Amino acid sequence: MSDPVPARQVRAVFTDSTITVYQAYSPEIALPALTAGRFVPPFRPGRMTWIKPSFRWMMYRCGWATKPGQEFVLAIAIRRRPFEDALRTAVLSHYDPERHAGRAEWSRAVKRGDVRVQWDPERDLALRPLPHRSLQVGLSGAASARYVDEWITSIEDITPLARHVRALAAADRAAAWAALPPERPYPLPADVAATIKANP
Repeated sequence: MSDPVPARQVRAVFTDSTITVYQAYSPEIALPALTAGRFVPPFRPGRMTWIKPSFRWMMYRCGWATKPGQEFVLAIAIRRRPFEDALRTAVLSHYDPERHAGRAEWSRAVKRGDVRVQWDPERDLALRPLPHRSLQVGLSGAASARYVDEWITSIEDITPLARHVRALAAADRAAAWAALPPERPYPLPADVAATIKANP
């Protein structure tokens, strides 16, 4: 049976004005951010930071909040408009001959740009790869600073949810699926979808 999900689709929790992305950090970064409602030192804006709309991909990346330095999983609500504007300037993390005249030009674009997009295999509850992919967005330089200073509307600690879903996945898969954040296809503007090579 073919995969019913498009190969490259953004799936997320979102409202009319915000989209939720996930990051995992050590308590030294996560706890001050939760108190302040934004990222504060020792978080360093300007450095590359990756945001992920897929909860399951975040669980794969942080090992259900067990990997050192990723013990806290944060759900970060960010404004949709600047998120989409950033994607309009994104450079794909893989070479695309339709976008660049050659690999050298693509490499220069990656070095110059402060928004990077890559598509990684989505994960099931056992964290095994699925045929379709999920979006990751890398922000550096000015884009990372804008993310911290302008995009964020709230930060929530969802580490307990990560542990709860992991426990359910071992005992009751149907209940685990039901406990996942209610992600649905995100309605990307057509020009943004074309820039990041998302399927319609």
